[in-house]
Amino acid sequence: MENYQKNLIGHALLVLIIGLLAGFMLAFSLIGGLEVVPSIFMGIPVFGTTEGWARAHSGGIVNALLMIAVAFALPHCGLAPGRLALYAKGIVFAGWANTIFYWFGNASANRALSFSDNTLGATNILGTFGYLVAVIAAFVTIYVAAQMARGFFTQD
Repeated sequence: MENYQKNLIGHALLVLIIGLLAGFMLAFSLIGGLEVVPSIFMGIPVFGTTEGWARAHSGGIVNALLMIAVAFALPHCGLAPGRLALYAKGIVFAGWANTIFYWFGNASANRALSFSDNTLGATNILGTFGYLVAVIAAFVTIYVAAQMARGFFTQD
């Protein structure tokens, strides 16, 4: 049981790092670059929007926290140990899929919210892939959460 927890937390920390890097992208988007020393700026162009980087930053951090919370909760939900490893892998997938969704959504005019063009804009391959993994991750996360809840509510 300890191995899947370590794996889940390790992946969570990598997702956290990417979420924190999105914070740099947010700052670069807001001010157009990096202040190297007071009053001296180095221009750094970034793709996407400031709002998209805010979502990637906060979303990445929240996903990492979700992964860590699940890692600590899984051993206590009373489900079969063989299933717990599968649920941990599902949450690892969801954490990475959501990270991809935030970054790829920021690189697509349709924000990776549909397979095709939508009212926000045109799609591209990044938007299509971002949407695909996000939809799968949403169902995986709901399933894992439901199974864990069932386990907690059916314990003696």
